[in-house]
Amino acid sequence: MPTLITVNNITGSTPYEIYLCVSGGTPCYYIDQITSGQLPYQFNPPLPLDGLGYYCLRVEDNDGCIITECFNIV
Repeated sequence: MPTLITVNNITGSTPYEIYLCVSGGTPCYYIDQITSGQLPYQFNPPLPLDGLGYYCLRVEDNDGCIITECFNIV
C-alpha cells in the first residue's frame, strides 16, 4: 500500500514550494507549489523515496524562509 503524506498547516507567506527529502536532508525531490487554500495537502512520495520509513519535509515560503520537519512513517 503506497504511503500518503498529509501537510495540515504551514506558517509563512503563500505560495509554498514543497519538497520531500531523505533522512539527513539530501537529496530533496520537488513535489508541488501550493497555497494555504489547498491545505490540508496530500501526496505520495516520489518513486526514489517510496517505501522509506523516515522523511524530511522541506517547505520554502514566498519570502524565501525554509521550514524543515522530519518524521517517521509507521
